[in-house]
Amino acid sequence: MTALRVTLVQQPLVWQQALDNRRHLEALLRPLAGHTDLVVLPETFTTGFSMEVEALAEPEGGTSTQWLRELARTLDAAVTGSLISAVAGRFYNRLMWAQPDGSVRYYDKRHLFRMGREHEHFTAGRLAWSLNWRGFSICPLVCYDLRFPVFSRRRPELEYDVLVYVANWPAARATAWQQLLRARAIENQAYVLGVNRVGVDGLGVAYAGDSAAIDFLGRTLVQGGEAPALLNATLEADALAAFRASFPAHLDADRFTLEP
Repeated sequence: MTALRVTLVQQPLVWQQALDNRRHLEALLRPLAGHTDLVVLPETFTTGFSMEVEALAEPEGGTSTQWLRELARTLDAAVTGSLISAVAGRFYNRLMWAQPDGSVRYYDKRHLFRMGREHEHFTAGRLAWSLNWRGFSICPLVCYDLRFPVFSRRRPELEYDVLVYVANWPAARATAWQQLLRARAIENQAYVLGVNRVGVDGLGVAYAGDSAAIDFLGRTLVQGGEAPALLNATLEADALAAFRASFPAHLDADRFTLEP
């Protein structure tokens, strides 16, 4: 039986203090070495959801990227989360995916949260992708992407077994977060992992957590409340494959093409 052990890291973030956040997260996660396959950190896990991009952005291959590489090696697990990245004078909310062999892949957040003026400071990414990790195909996305089901849709050019969302999703819209995670799982017949931070950021915005692992039927495997937590779940490939074979709704899905 192929299984994937996942760890959802629901934590407060120190406002705009990358070193403090890395130290806190590393202390929490080092004991998990050898006991997890995938660690999911929140969106902008080094700084919180700040628009002070010129001061906070890290270059390609910067300190936090190297830290992710080393953490993945130490844990013998993939580690993912997003950070503020600077490339050729542009700024990106960049999800990083690090593996124990030192390889790193990235996805730049496509849907920028205009209500928080993110689109005024960051450059949008393009298309989503998926990769294979320990027997599962995984597609990682970022926060506001969750509200756009067409972009997130499982389709021939974007096949996956697990859909991941890293987020700083405010408590004021917690119900939307909870419901949309389940909708994405049901409509795509896939596991969904959603990781949200907790606490209050430097702008006074409160976050309620509610990080969760959801199965392909929309059932909750594990869910956090408002307190800091490390949430662990095991995803089973055979159960997913059996359900898709017995209820192949994806074969009747509408075909479409996304503009880059």
